Amino acid sequence: MEVTSHPRAWKVLLAFAIIYFVWGSTFLAIRVGVREVPPFLLAGMRFLVAGAVLYAGMRLKGTPSPAAREWGAAAFLAVLIFVFDYGLLFWAERRVPSGIAAVMMATIPVFMALSEIFIMKTQRLTARLGTALLVGVAGVTVLVSHSVTLGDTPIDTLGACALIAASVSWSVASALTRKVPLPREKAMSSGAQMLAGGVLLTLTAVMLGEFRGFHAQAVSLKAWLALAYLIVAGSIIGFTAYVWLIHHESPTKVGTYAYVNPVVAVIVGYIFGGEALGLRTVVGTLLVLVSVVVITTAKKVREAGNQAFQPEAASELSE
Repeated sequence: MEVTSHPRAWKVLLAFAIIYFVWGSTFLAIRVGVREVPPFLLAGMRFLVAGAVLYAGMRLKGTPSPAAREWGAAAFLAVLIFVFDYGLLFWAERRVPSGIAAVMMATIPVFMALSEIFIMKTQRLTARLGTALLVGVAGVTVLVSHSVTLGDTPIDTLGACALIAASVSWSVASALTRKVPLPREKAMSSGAQMLAGGVLLTLTAVMLGEFRGFHAQAVSLKAWLALAYLIVAGSIIGFTAYVWLIHHESPTKVGTYAYVNPVVAVIVGYIFGGEALGLRTVVGTLLVLVSVVVITTAKKVREAGNQAFQPEAASELSE
């Protein structure tokens, strides 16, 4: 996708601020929401509404609805991206601080690099890349290991495993995206994936029994506001800003949100969520981010037309 004529600087800065700070802050909003709403149900409500809005908006603009095989591809990717990636992220945030969850999800490039080296054979293992992978693994080890003594306690083991599984699922989906038929229009593609993901997450919530004992009237205004923030700011506004930037800036510049989001999430969680910010968190975060920066800058720039759903998560590579 070619970069079009450059818009005014304030518009570019505003769009970057949205994908940097709004997407970074969504991790705390998730943690606030899952304290009162079951995780898969909360995720389902978020993406069902956001996906419906994006889909309807594109249809009103005259974009054709996806063909049957495109809906099939969107549903297939939705299982990996929304049920496994986002579903596990929402579930893990009941056990893991939001800032740490963002840092763990930032390991997605690590797993993508591993799959490209050992499975897809599209990347060569160099000394620089190997060192970066080891640094990333060391960062995760610092965050989860009980044998590493850094003053504060390690994160919950089950929560950490869920986040790693989520990162792996996203990495697999990213690799498969280029091999399945998706709508050419990026916004329609993501809207269809969000909509399918919302439906599948809601069905998962039903199968897990999350509706039993759940009473919407008992949920506080704070939790509903967190959900509204995730839908409007995180998914609709954030995604719109992302797509706009992709049309006006290079993918390399736009992709810098992957480095900024975890830092924003850690700071927001500390200031507004009362989450601990000890030596373990700082060291683990720095190691993971160094690894991500080295890995992503060592790769060839991906095509701007890649139609994979882009999360705001550091992944959100996010949410």
